[in-house]
Amino acid sequence: MSSPTFRELPPESLKGGGQKQAGIQFILCTLLLDVLGIGLIIPVLPDLVKMLAGKDNSDASLWYGSLITAYATMQFLFAPLIGALSDRFGRRPVLLTSIAVLTFDFLLTAFAPNLWWLLVARILSGMTAANITAANAYIADISDETTRVRNFGLAGAMFGLGFVLGPLLGGFAGSYSSRLPFLLAALLSAVNFLYGWLVLPESLPANARHWPRRSSFFPGTSLRSLRVEPVVFGLAIAYFCVSFGEMTLRSTWILFTEERFHWDAFQNGLALSMVGLMTAFVQAVLVRRFNNRFGERAALLTGLFISMLAYIGYALATRGEMMFAIIMLSSLGGISGPTAQSIIAKRVDPKTQGQVQGALSSIASLTAILAPSLGTGAFWYFTHAPQKLYFPGIPFVIAAIFAFLALLITAWVTQSISTSHKAIEPSHHT
Repeated sequence: MSSPTFRELPPESLKGGGQKQAGIQFILCTLLLDVLGIGLIIPVLPDLVKMLAGKDNSDASLWYGSLITAYATMQFLFAPLIGALSDRFGRRPVLLTSIAVLTFDFLLTAFAPNLWWLLVARILSGMTAANITAANAYIADISDETTRVRNFGLAGAMFGLGFVLGPLLGGFAGSYSSRLPFLLAALLSAVNFLYGWLVLPESLPANARHWPRRSSFFPGTSLRSLRVEPVVFGLAIAYFCVSFGEMTLRSTWILFTEERFHWDAFQNGLALSMVGLMTAFVQAVLVRRFNNRFGERAALLTGLFISMLAYIGYALATRGEMMFAIIMLSSLGGISGPTAQSIIAKRVDPKTQGQVQGALSSIASLTAILAPSLGTGAFWYFTHAPQKLYFPGIPFVIAAIFAFLALLITAWVTQSISTSHKAIEPSHHT
């Protein structure tokens, strides 16, 4: 008999609109809280590190970098494991367990007495943030041809919304205490756990579960699950390029705007809030409509082309107000992400969705480790170079190059995908 905690529902029960709606609502809430947890710490984590480091800016900067690296490294290492475990035990127990651990992690961060405990908390946070793997697998489980792009688009919208609300909430609460935002995040996470405990149905039936090969628990070997067929493998390579470009931009945005336009925290916060709002709008509203009108391949190529142009625009911008116009253009490039997720999800065996989503999450985490070094290093070199080589926009040129590579790869591997609105036929693998 199934445990009431991690209850199973027969596969046909999820075909009903009510059960599907409960599932997608919970997953969207989970993703929103994950991103909120990231956004909450943006304005307060540096201050908390400085406070625990005794106001020593030199030590604080080293610790801050270590915390960011630890978070990304743990997400890279644990995303395949969480995906594989969700293939074996189901999505529900993995999601609820990770949310429970995340709640504890926020509390640990709030009460961390020193930097070492803060490091432990960030390690746990990186491990549990890898639950996006199980969340994406859940979305793939409950989606069909008519809802897959829309559901992945809504998931992307949660990221945009989280990056708007997180910094705002963190900044407001942080004005009272650097620890208060983490207490709020713990409360939200606990509510999410109780909500999931009560209403979340299991999306993966027992007869579809299996023990993955042990190699799929590790980041390097788990990437083999993406070699299921050429389109999936090619899109995974393109995903690496896209993610590398995005991480290069994120790691140098503040450095660039301060150097080029002398922006302060308010102006940067305004710009990043606009990024989040535009991302939420594009992914919640435009993704599905564009796919229905022009087809999946057109959505992929158009989104990547727009992203490349936007990166070049950022690099060449000469006035701060130009950045806001380019943000609006750049956000339109977001139509490619959910489309790629949808194509990959329907071309792999449903039994391996967790492994595949884990491999994709590992790719994103790997770029979060590698890209900042290249981006910040290039920025430092071209802002300390002789005047004729001075060019603070160089990180965005690097991002544009990676977007161009993604565009070429995607154009090559998706030649078999119709440009019409008809969905491609999924490949069947055993």
